[in-house]
Amino acid sequence: MKKIIIAVVVILVAIQFIPVERTNPPVTQEVNAPEQVKSILKKACYDCHSNETNWSWYTKVAPVSFLVSNDVKNGREHLNFSEWDKLRGKESKAKEEIWEEVRDEKMPPWQYRIMHGEAKLTDEEKNILRRWAGE
Repeated sequence: MKKIIIAVVVILVAIQFIPVERTNPPVTQEVNAPEQVKSILKKACYDCHSNETNWSWYTKVAPVSFLVSNDVKNGREHLNFSEWDKLRGKESKAKEEIWEEVRDEKMPPWQYRIMHGEAKLTDEEKNILRRWAGE
């Protein structure tokens, strides 16, 4: 049993040295939305869906760092509020998808809300996003 514990500790220490991408590329164009909407998006979505990720302390500790980095990479690929210009002609569709994810409580995901209680959207915030998505 002692050898297993030592092996686990050695592995946990060793994986800390595996590089993980934690970058924030330049913002090319902010999302075109009223300030009230932007405020909601920033508190609930930007960590994974923008180039303005707040890389908290736990994102620097493996194996959590691997998971968070992957979530951010996938989030940015799917929708990036810092590269809104890449959606030319598709903004309405993106807004509809945002609303559907929020309405169905898929976003923000529950595991994100555990560490970020402020990301849980109120009914009023959901209504603000719904109205914006319908514009």
